[in-house]
Amino acid sequence: MKRFPYTLWLTGLSAAGKSTLAFALADVLTGQVVCCEVLDGDVVRRTLSRDLGFSREDRSENIRRVAQRCRALNDAGTVAIAALISPFAADRTMARDIVGDERFIEVYLSTPLVICEARDPKGLYLRAHAGQIANFTGVSDPYEAPLDPELSFDTSCLSLQSCVEATFDWCRTRMANDGS
Repeated sequence: MKRFPYTLWLTGLSAAGKSTLAFALADVLTGQVVCCEVLDGDVVRRTLSRDLGFSREDRSENIRRVAQRCRALNDAGTVAIAALISPFAADRTMARDIVGDERFIEVYLSTPLVICEARDPKGLYLRAHAGQIANFTGVSDPYEAPLDPELSFDTSCLSLQSCVEATFDWCRTRMANDGS
């Protein structure tokens, strides 16, 4: 795949498979000698956004910071892969505006809530249902699904490999159509 700077913005519920897909995409890009950086929501919350909570305002600021970082990476010729719940449509629109529409590729992991709750690798859904976590997306806070993402994958019925291949096929087609 030819190198060009873009942002893959992976959005979906907790345990939908965002981080897994992000790191698999990064492995493929790195294997093709393409410089990339993954901005994983959990890591971002411990670093770039460590001073933020989970209020609506703090979530919006988290998205703004990540989008600014993605834009800076793209400006430097690096592919950015953001893996964040990013539950609100307005925040994802803001991120697209910051990064630039031509470089922003929204990838919606549409995995159903029941599957995400069954996976629950960190026990967050159990804690949220028990009232131990406030403002938890999908339980006590809404998730506004993207209406028109560039890509959408239900990881309960698609393999990781098929999601990776479909993403790169889509990117190749876009590059060819854009003359990039």
